Amino acid sequence: MFKKVTKSIANQMDPSGNLVPVHSIIDHEHFRPLCLVRQDRQTTFHKHPPYKQTGYSLDDVLLPGEDSKSTESLFPNRGGQDSGQFTVKKSISDKVDANLSFPVDSASVDMKAGASSSREWSIKLEKSSIPVPKLQALTTERKINVNHSFIRQLKKKEQTLHVVHETIKTSEEVSYEECTKAEGNFMTKFYIKFSTKGSRDNKQGIIIPKGCTLAFKAIPLDIRDGSWDLMYFYQDRSLCISNGFSQGQLGVLQAEVKENCEILTNLYSKLRDIFLKAIKAAMRDRNLFQELTHKMEAVLDETDSCELKTESPDLKDLLSTLQHSSRHLLLKLARAITYTLDALDELTEDQLLLLLESLEEKIVSQQLKLVESILQCNIEFQKGPFSVDARLLSFPREEEQKLTIAMVEMSGVKLQEDGSAVCTEDDFSALAALTASLYVLDLLSNSK
Repeated sequence: MFKKVTKSIANQMDPSGNLVPVHSIIDHEHFRPLCLVRQDRQTTFHKHPPYKQTGYSLDDVLLPGEDSKSTESLFPNRGGQDSGQFTVKKSISDKVDANLSFPVDSASVDMKAGASSSREWSIKLEKSSIPVPKLQALTTERKINVNHSFIRQLKKKEQTLHVVHETIKTSEEVSYEECTKAEGNFMTKFYIKFSTKGSRDNKQGIIIPKGCTLAFKAIPLDIRDGSWDLMYFYQDRSLCISNGFSQGQLGVLQAEVKENCEILTNLYSKLRDIFLKAIKAAMRDRNLFQELTHKMEAVLDETDSCELKTESPDLKDLLSTLQHSSRHLLLKLARAITYTLDALDELTEDQLLLLLESLEEKIVSQQLKLVESILQCNIEFQKGPFSVDARLLSFPREEEQKLTIAMVEMSGVKLQEDGSAVCTEDDFSALAALTASLYVLDLLSNSK
């Protein structure tokens, strides 16, 4: 829920994508001015480059200067903040109607379904920034402590650090609420079948404290033998791949999925079943999703605290398999799982339930072909209606068609049964995440 708010604010205040949303309220203190962060794996379904907190600030890794001045002197006024205040408001109210037919005890039952949701907020924000020229001047005044353990590890892993120089934070406490009510059984059936909630009617809320960082800007650092500089024209290799549309949107995404998940194609049928069981469990249970994500990130970060043990029966077989794999294979498998979880994490809760139903109905392969055909239309540059092959919307049962149309619409593309379509959101990343998710689920559910 916090992630929804921060993404919306970042998009509203800076549509160019330079303002990066903070994804977790727990980590917000680690994205304040002068905090050091590192860029995570860039993908086509991340509109903003993802960053991870390091727990260190720039002052922690610099040697004292001749005048022993603190980095607090970089802040020009009001105890450190070059400030501007804003108020952002947003209100959304949706109502979706659908007709579905479900078989019950060999009989067909038609159901009229509807759903409504509402989300709104009004947030007073404050911009805090350190002028980049002042940061640049600091590069000649103070040197990097090359003997700092964090800097030594960073050099060994050949990772680039970024320093936060601008943030958007709340200037007062704010309450955000989201209400969803199902009128009928469109999504309720899937909640009862796959979710521990067992109900579609829910009201969720979050209190965001005053001074909470919601979004930030960061600049990369060039660290060499004690000296350091700001990298004004830094561009990560993966970022070039993700934004290089010479192959077309679909070609770029397919190359990215292959690079990250090709190892899964070499798994035996039994191992694919183990992997799929764990992924499905994570899709149903947010706690398992986070547990698996943290363990895979720990593997990739090569942390000493990485233990592939769990109390969950749904994850036990997967983690046991990984634990007994060679280090080289373990890293490849962890990378594939992390990529899959990253894609699934961009989907809505409803989409995850519809994907689980699609797996049971064995229609994921056709759904994948459908979304790939949409991406071939270069939807990010579409200004009006377009069309896809209507045969891809022809399923054995009508409810499978309705389910698929609903799932795709949640990623910003409204489809009609005749293949006509229109983008309802100006965001390619949402459909890219659905495509990547379908690709991996299709691969793992295909035992051939």
